[in-house]
Amino acid sequence: MKKAALLSITLLGLTACSQGVDTMTDRTSSPCGDKPNCVSTQDTREKYQIAPFEITADANIDAIEAVALQLSGAKTAVKDDGYLRIECTSKIMRFVDDLELRIKEGQLLVRSESRVGYSDFGVNRKRADQLRELLKANNLIK
Repeated sequence: MKKAALLSITLLGLTACSQGVDTMTDRTSSPCGDKPNCVSTQDTREKYQIAPFEITADANIDAIEAVALQLSGAKTAVKDDGYLRIECTSKIMRFVDDLELRIKEGQLLVRSESRVGYSDFGVNRKRADQLRELLKANNLIK
């Protein structure tokens, strides 16, 4: 009986950790931490770095949001003055990753990071690559 109760509490705790966050600061200009669960256009370390996204003249935050929402489990959490935070929720465990996007000086700053756990098994890099393909297909990046 104690094992079942402990398991229930643990699973409930994991579920609570994966829910949305109301407030979060803009981290698009920040490099990733030391855990392999993040990628960023602003990080200089090969393990965490993704190539810059150069936007086209047609790109704006509304068009970028429409494309980003095509990603699996994506929903807009924050949209404010050239900045977007998209929450991407996994289907099975309901873990939430934050995809942060900011238009700055002809580029789209991109940062995708898991909220919980140590490794993301490459999910955030795949998401950034998929976003790049979708933005190119919609002529929003070069």
